[in-house]
Amino acid sequence: MGTKSELFHADTKHATIIGQSPSGDALKTHRRDQLIEWIKGLLAVPFVLHSQPTAAYDEGGEVLAKLMAPTANRRYAEIMHDVEELINDHISHQKKGTHGRSKLKLLIPSVGMFFTPLLLKEAFQFQDGRRKISSRRFVPPSFNDIRLILNTAQIMSLVRDGPLQLVTFDGDVTLYDDGESLTENNPVIPRILRLLSQGIKVGIVTAAGYTDASRYHERLYGLLEAIRTAVTQGEMRSPTLVVLGGESNYLFAFDASSQSQHLLKYIPRNMWMLEEMKLWTEMDVEALLDVAEGALRQCVTNLGLSAEILRKERAVGIVPGGGSDARKFTREQLEETVLVTQQIVEMSPAGGKLPFCAFNGGNDVFVDIGDKSLGVQVCQRYLGGIEGSKTLHVGDQFLSAGANDFKARLACTTAWIASPTETVELLDELAFHAGSDPHT
Repeated sequence: MGTKSELFHADTKHATIIGQSPSGDALKTHRRDQLIEWIKGLLAVPFVLHSQPTAAYDEGGEVLAKLMAPTANRRYAEIMHDVEELINDHISHQKKGTHGRSKLKLLIPSVGMFFTPLLLKEAFQFQDGRRKISSRRFVPPSFNDIRLILNTAQIMSLVRDGPLQLVTFDGDVTLYDDGESLTENNPVIPRILRLLSQGIKVGIVTAAGYTDASRYHERLYGLLEAIRTAVTQGEMRSPTLVVLGGESNYLFAFDASSQSQHLLKYIPRNMWMLEEMKLWTEMDVEALLDVAEGALRQCVTNLGLSAEILRKERAVGIVPGGGSDARKFTREQLEETVLVTQQIVEMSPAGGKLPFCAFNGGNDVFVDIGDKSLGVQVCQRYLGGIEGSKTLHVGDQFLSAGANDFKARLACTTAWIASPTETVELLDELAFHAGSDPHT
């Protein structure tokens, strides 16, 4: 529903990269990503044994430092290979319907499903070449090191076992800075054009929920105009771009025809609804939003928030009150509101009938009907029945309270980025591993 800072902003991660299952316990959104933390713990042992922090001042320290890196690299690579094999074993159990008995599941009870194998050893070597993980003497392999290794492993798998058919993106903090728009000079635009020119379909799955194409054009005009220019100049034929708003509620498709002023055509729900969505009733939708609105009002009162309630067709949320003098909510206020609201809705009769997403938008909190797992599935179905193993979702919200990219891993493979700059780097890396020039 809104944008991350306007009306939008798990211990889990990727469907494939980090296939942990979501939990209904709101408090568990504060726990750490168990797979990443587990790998981090494994890598800490060779770091402690083989790093040479005294090399800076010991006699012969330079020799020690030179010997350290290859030894640490070998040990780290061995561990990543072993984890890779554990994931392969888990996937074998998945195919038999016995994934609950895999060794990985015993080691990490929260681990979920994987859509593809992960080439972790090779991905480690790639990232080690960039980040010099093995050469560090004082800083062990970090959460971000492992997150990026997992992203690389996922990309390698998609490229080699492909073809990759669909890439979906979150909006704020993934394609552009929080609360900003996709302007014509955004470096991600030529990367998305490259995907489209290769026949890869692109979706933008965002919480921003509008029924009017003009609102999405305001946020995405740089990309939409660039695609129209490429089509007009004959550089691209029949590109496929869809925008799914409100998590999973409003679908628009790129349309360069003269009749489409905003370059997006609204697609009626009856053309893309999933089977489970057809069972939703307006009475149930209103009942869930009523409960969510009541919970939000309770938080506004209890936390003394200067906030306004905003109710829409498929969402309800709070935004700062007071107009131009509105005060920014604190992180603690936002997360408390998300967790309280999520728990109240989950425990209500209405919350048991419909999927919903309560999320922190950076300076607002919204509850949407549906979630991004359904949003990605809608894109997959509308675009011809694309499989999860041929789909990549790129997003930033996998860890914080109310992280709405979190559930996308139930529908496809995912890549966890931390900024628009990382999205650009990820797409360049995708081009590199696919054998094309990332700068064209």
